[in-house]
Amino acid sequence: VQLQASGGGLVQAGGSLRISCTVSGGAFSSYTMGWFRQRTGKEREFVASIIWSSDRTTYEDSVKGRFTISRDNAKYTVYLQMDSLKSEDTAVYYCAAKRALAVITTEYGYDYWGQGTQVTVSS
Repeated sequence: VQLQASGGGLVQAGGSLRISCTVSGGAFSSYTMGWFRQRTGKEREFVASIIWSSDRTTYEDSVKGRFTISRDNAKYTVYLQMDSLKSEDTAVYYCAAKRALAVITTEYGYDYWGQGTQVTVSS
């Protein structure tokens, strides 16, 4: 399984950005997909997850109501729509995959990782 993240960039506080993760090499209906982020000097932390087959989503508290995770079957892509961005959302964002149908919020629960994409929010 290979994951390719893209779409990061520089955005002003209060703005929006959508990042993408294209997946290949697996039966995605059996997967849970996650987004994590790592801020400078901090450990990598959970942001959101989606169970591919059921669309069940889970969010970290600080992004609830601002971020939306979704997936596009035809494009084998998972998205993270980020609205009302804050400076504290500045981080490298990583997508991850686990062959399981479960809510997984720890990085150790995921088997596959994409390269990170930098999101910078200017205040």
